[in-house]
Order: sequence, then C-alpha cells, then structure tokens
Amino acid sequence: MTDILQRILAVKRDELAASAAETSLAEICATAQRQERPRDFVGALRQRIAAGQPAVIAEIKRASPSKGILRADFQPAAIAAGYQENGAACLSVLTDRQFFHGSPAALQRARAACSLPVLRKDFLVDDYQVHEARAMGADAILLIVAALDLPTMQRFEQIAASYGMSVLVEVHDRHELELALELATPLIGINNRNLRSFEVSLQTTLDLSLDVPAERIVIAESGILAATDVSLLRRHGVNAFLVGEAFMRADEPGKALATLFA
Repeated sequence: MTDILQRILAVKRDELAASAAETSLAEICATAQRQERPRDFVGALRQRIAAGQPAVIAEIKRASPSKGILRADFQPAAIAAGYQENGAACLSVLTDRQFFHGSPAALQRARAACSLPVLRKDFLVDDYQVHEARAMGADAILLIVAALDLPTMQRFEQIAASYGMSVLVEVHDRHELELALELATPLIGINNRNLRSFEVSLQTTLDLSLDVPAERIVIAESGILAATDVSLLRRHGVNAFLVGEAFMRADEPGKALATLFA
C-alpha cells in the first residue's frame, strides 16, 4: 500500500487485538479510574495565548515513518524536563511502537519528570485505546479525522470527557475541518503534513485557520522548523504549535525550543 496512514491503521488494529487479549477492557478501565485527576491541557494552552506568548506542545518521539530514527539517544524524562525548563506549555508523546518507536513507558517517564499536561500521540481506532490512554496517565488524546468517522470521534470524545481528559482533533483539509467542528473540543490541530503522502506545506494551516471560529484554538502541526515559520503563522493569528522533529534532531531539545520561539 502506498497510503501510509492506511498502513499504520492496519497495523494498529492488529496491535489492538493483541493488547485486548493480554489485558481486558475491564482491567484497563479499572486502572484508568485509579489515576490522579488529569492535568489541564486546554487551560495550559489558553494561559499562554492570553499572555501573548506562543503556546508550544513540544513533542517527544524517537522516529517517524518518513525520516526513520530521529534520536538515537532517547531519554524521555530528560527531554520532558528540558522542555518544561525552556517554556513548553504541554507535551506530546508518541506511543506508537512500529512506526514511531514509541511506548506507553515513554509517556509515563516524560510525564513523571515534569508538571506539564501530556497528550498521547497515537492512532486511535477503538474505545479500548481511549481508556488505555488514561490508564497510562495521558491528560489528552489525539483524534485524527482522516482515520475516523464522526460518530466514532464523538464517542471517543465522550469517553475522554468522562475521565476529564482533553481532546485534540487533527485535520488536513476543509472537509475534515467541517467534521472536527462538530465536536465539543476547542482544540483544532491543523496538520501541515498530509498523512497519506507525508508531504508538508504551512499553507495548509494558513488556509484552513481562516475557517476556524474564534472561540476555538488553532494548533499548527508539522513543518515548523525555523523562526520564520513561527513568525509567519503568528502574523496570521496562529499562536499554538505542535513541534517535534526540529527538537528531536537537536543536541538539546529544550534549548532548541527556546531558540525557535525566542
């Protein structure tokens, strides 16, 4: 298959079956219920924006399907602490194993090393994974419109809300944005990377952000590599950003964050 997203989703369904066979949904829900109250992901972003500052969701990932290994020396706790010290509002941690070399343990180590709210970055296709996100300690989940229909997203959002988790819904085109706006979440992620081809263009955020109501928060995702990218987006009213690759390739990810958003 040439469609990368469909390849990932096919693997995800196989992984899900294996996980459910190993740990029942009832066990996962019981673990989720025992977790402490989630940290306020939406509030952390709003606080920065209200102060006139860029609201940065700093990402922790070891690899990507398009670029391979990004960081051989991968220490999620140290990276998370560095991000917090250098101004991140929130974290995003990849938990996908096969394509991004992530894990639930990476999320747990990162979250334990800081006080920032943490997004579970993964490809959710079943209710089980939403409960699982809370069980591993995530404060927010990602819903990818290209991978889900509206009723499924609404159900996932309701499950997340029952735990007090936030939801970031990710879109890439106008049709996906229309579906995303049917959800209650204020967090609208606009992915500049086409998940089917992995081509990247900041114009995607510039175009789609015009159709996002003012009460929602636009989060620009992917392709933000230089201070000029940040300046361009902020001039167009985009003040929240999810950045990973630019930091993961740096010797010190936290300092790379501070430099990019100086």
